[in-house]
Amino acid sequence: MNLTKILTGVFFVLAIVVAYFLYDGINSTIEEAKEIERVENLVKAKLELIRDTQIAYQSTYGDYADTWEKLISYADSGNIYVIQRTEEIEILDYGAERSTFVYDTLGIIPVRDSLFTAGYDFTKLPELPHSSGKYFSLYAKDSIKSGVSVDYIEVVDTYPFDRTRTEDNENERRRPLRFGSRTDITTAGNWQ
Repeated sequence: MNLTKILTGVFFVLAIVVAYFLYDGINSTIEEAKEIERVENLVKAKLELIRDTQIAYQSTYGDYADTWEKLISYADSGNIYVIQRTEEIEILDYGAERSTFVYDTLGIIPVRDSLFTAGYDFTKLPELPHSSGKYFSLYAKDSIKSGVSVDYIEVVDTYPFDRTRTEDNENERRRPLRFGSRTDITTAGNWQ
């Protein structure tokens, strides 16, 4: 055997090994990205469920639930009132209008039937879907802003599955998944 055939065989085997490692590295990155997307979709769905429950709680009690126990209790046994608002406009003699609003309660729907699937375990509401025993961070507070009472709420994924999501990231969308804000009156999620 001459040296050329030996080197050709060695380089051929080396090329196959390098190709395998290259393929494996790319494929594992793609699979990891798919898994991160799958888990983050679960977290987003849970955050949307918590947000909907908090909005229903606020419409019933006038502020957001500031503890998980209050929210769980409301989700389990609370009610959503179906209200119809009608407006009557009266034209006054001097051209101005006077509006009168009439509110009528049309019915009551249990929160558990409206927002949750049958058999939902309400004690799991604050738990992260990807980390058993770890919970979302909940912040709810009433405050006075420009003489008006306002409610703030923020719910944050405290243990992001994607480790590149950090609080100090300059891009808001690359911070841990959350909805609401401690400083702004919003219930929008940072993924929207």
